[in-house]
Amino acid sequence: MNTNDYIEGRNPVIEALKSGREIEKIFIEDGNKTGSINEIKKLAKSRGIIIQYVHKNKLNQISSTNSHQGVIAISSSHTYKNIEDVFALAKRRNEDPFIIILDEIKDPHNLGSIMRTAECVGAHGIIIPKRRSVGLTSTVAKTSAGAIEYMPVVKVPNIANTIDVLKQEGVWIYGADMDGSADYYNMNLTGPIGIVIGSEGSGIGRLVKEKCDDLVKIPIKGKVSSLNASVAASIIMYDVNRQRGLKK
Repeated sequence: MNTNDYIEGRNPVIEALKSGREIEKIFIEDGNKTGSINEIKKLAKSRGIIIQYVHKNKLNQISSTNSHQGVIAISSSHTYKNIEDVFALAKRRNEDPFIIILDEIKDPHNLGSIMRTAECVGAHGIIIPKRRSVGLTSTVAKTSAGAIEYMPVVKVPNIANTIDVLKQEGVWIYGADMDGSADYYNMNLTGPIGIVIGSEGSGIGRLVKEKCDDLVKIPIKGKVSSLNASVAASIIMYDVNRQRGLKK
């Protein structure tokens, strides 16, 4: 990760929190509970920002200033949007909503690549969870090749609950999963749609999978059992794009 994403030291982190700057998470040294650290914890809690307690060696490893004072915050490279922004974009384009939902994607290169493809196929937004997911870091921005400037990204506390909200708005949710009921290209991927892509290692979580209206699979003929998350996302996104084009 680019060191420009890091805010090091107690006062800089406090001021960043007070200013309303977008913060992905805060690393705090294990056992560090003195004075201003408590203020950081209080401010972070009030804004729903994740705190991760780590060994001092971890902080030393990622620090570029060598004066982190037991705390380093990771800032966002861009501002997050909300779900209303995604629906508003679809409405302005006079299109059915097309939303990508990412369940715990942790690799910034995967998120950046997915963002790039999503922008190319005309998707209206990407939804990511607040926890156990990479955010809008500079690595994501670089990998997106500029798509980060145009693609709304929404960060939510709970993906499963957010799927319920989308369903209430008439969005049909498909999960990409090897146990899918049919190959993706045999499914009707037109209309208001959300595509769920699971994490690099474990795929879509059980609860999120249960919330999906249907599961679709990408057929694998080789000996490797699965595709990279960004590749899988790209294949399905482009078929959504193809089917929408055929419908016109």
